[in-house]
Amino acid sequence: MKRLAALAPVAALLALVALFAGFSLRRDPRVTPTALVGKPAPTIVLPRLADGAAVPLRPLVRGPVLVNFYASWCAPCAQEAPALMALKAEGVRIIGIAYEDKPEASRRYLSRLGDPYQDVLVDLDGRGGVEFGVTGVPETYAVDAGGVIRDKRALPITPADAEAMLQKASR
Repeated sequence: MKRLAALAPVAALLALVALFAGFSLRRDPRVTPTALVGKPAPTIVLPRLADGAAVPLRPLVRGPVLVNFYASWCAPCAQEAPALMALKAEGVRIIGIAYEDKPEASRRYLSRLGDPYQDVLVDLDGRGGVEFGVTGVPETYAVDAGGVIRDKRALPITPADAEAMLQKASR
């Protein structure tokens, strides 16, 4: 009887593993939540990376503009950096939000890979990301002239992705 009682926690753990494994096997990783698509960009205020001044995001995101959540510790963010630099060279407006990243680490990252952003805000505690519905980095949102989110990508962005997103934000 003691042997069965000792195995109960192990059995419970195995049942939980089976439950979560079954869920993750049925989940399509290409599907990303888009709850804010079609809704106004959140009214958040974040510090600017350059000077620490509190900046309301909404006036910055009158589009068409891309809002890109990134982090210095994010390998896929570094992979998308050349595409973002190419977009900047084409005149695309991009607002960067350093997600759950220390400002000094973000500055080093932008110094090393280039700074494609018109402005960079810091979301140190991730609350701004929660308001946007960020599920991870990198994530990019296309915002139209009225400040409404028109598209979202949760993978490293390519120039073709950006073009498609900006078309939605320009309608």
